[in-house]
Amino acid sequence: MKTTRRDGAPSPMNGRQDWDTRRKRKIADITQALSVEPVDVATLRRMAISEGGLLTDEIRCQVWPRLLNVPPHLLDQEPEKVERENNKDSNQVLLDVQRSLRRFPPGMPDEQREGLQEELIDIILRVLKRNPQLHYYQGYHDIVVTFLLVVGERLATVLVEKLSTHHLRDFMDPTMDNTKHILNYLMPIIERVNPDVHDFMQQADVGTVFALSWLITWFGHVLSDFRHVVRLYDFFLACHPLMPIYFAAVIVLYREEEVLECECDMAMVHHLLSQIPQDLPYEMLISRAGDLFVQFPPSELAREAAAHESTAASTFKDFELASTQLQPDSVLRRRRKQKPAALESSSTSPVVAVERPSTARRFVRLAVMGLTVALGAAALAVVNTALEWAPKLDLFP
Repeated sequence: MKTTRRDGAPSPMNGRQDWDTRRKRKIADITQALSVEPVDVATLRRMAISEGGLLTDEIRCQVWPRLLNVPPHLLDQEPEKVERENNKDSNQVLLDVQRSLRRFPPGMPDEQREGLQEELIDIILRVLKRNPQLHYYQGYHDIVVTFLLVVGERLATVLVEKLSTHHLRDFMDPTMDNTKHILNYLMPIIERVNPDVHDFMQQADVGTVFALSWLITWFGHVLSDFRHVVRLYDFFLACHPLMPIYFAAVIVLYREEEVLECECDMAMVHHLLSQIPQDLPYEMLISRAGDLFVQFPPSELAREAAAHESTAASTFKDFELASTQLQPDSVLRRRRKQKPAALESSSTSPVVAVERPSTARRFVRLAVMGLTVALGAAALAVVNTALEWAPKLDLFP
C-alpha cells in the first residue's frame, strides 16, 4: 500500500542533498580563504570548527599548517636522517610504536605498515633531537601517528614540532605537574553545568585519572574510528589548547544517566568513565564543548582549578603510577582503602541551563580565541585573555 509522506517531514534523500550542498559550499569557502593574500586564517578556523570539519585529508594538508601558523618556507624542507643509536628515548619510542598496530588502517599490508612505523619512530626522535627541552611521554606517538597518516612524514615532522612546542608543551615537561593542573579544569567545568554529576564524582573520589589518556593523546588512543580522531584534531587545532579538556567534560556530562546510576565507588566509576563509548554524537559534542568554552572560559575557571591543587596533590602518585603502565583500577582501589571515610554529600543545586550562542557568533568567538595561539603574545594582549586563561600553563614558550 502506498503511503504519503507528511508535509514538512524531511526525507533521507533531501537530507543527503542538503549535506552535499553544504559540503560543496564549505569546500568553496576553504578554497577562497586559502587563495587570498594573506590567507584568511579566521575563516579556516571557522571551517575546521563547524560541522564536518575540514572534510578531507587533502584539505587538511593545506589547512593544518595554517592553523598552526607554520611559516611556508618550512613546509618544503626535507627531514634530516635520524641517528637512533645512543638516543635516550629510542628504546621507549620503539616499544610504543611496536604496540601501535591498531592505530593503522585495518587491512593495510604488513610491509606498508612497517614502513610507516619506521617513519613514525623517525619523526618522534627527530623532533626530540631538535628540541632537547622536550621530554617524551607514553601517548605522544598516538598524536604523531595521526599526523603521519594524514599528511605524510615530511609535513608531519614540521607540524608535530610546532604542536609539541605549543599545544602539547606542558605534557612534555620532566614532571606531570602541568598535565595534572590542566586536568584540574575538568571538575569545575562539570560543576558549572551539572552539580549532581560533580557531587557524585566527588563522593566517589574518582578524580580525573580516567581522562589522562584522553587529554595527552587528543583522544587518539581511545577512539577506534580514525574519522572521528581527525575530526577532533580539526577542532582542537582551530581552538585554544585547553579545548580537549572541555571536550572531555562534555563526554562525562553526556553520560550523566550512566554515571548517576553507577555504584558510588571509586573503582566502579573510574571503570565506567575510562571505557569511552565509540558511538558518541561527535558533532553535537563538539558544538557543546564550544558553547561551554564561550560561556565558562578558562579565565573564570583558573582559580577553581588552582584550588584543586591541594586536593589533587594527595593523588599525584596515582598519575605517576598510571603513567608507568600500572592498572589504574588497582591504584584506585588502593587509594579507596586508604580513605577513612567518603566525602560528605553536598546539598544539591539546580542544573545550570547552558545558553547556546548563535552558531555563527559561537564559531567567530572560538576562531578568535584560537587565533590567539597562532598570533602569539601580541594578540593575547589585545584580546586581554593572556595569562588569565591559564596562569600556570606554559602554553606560549
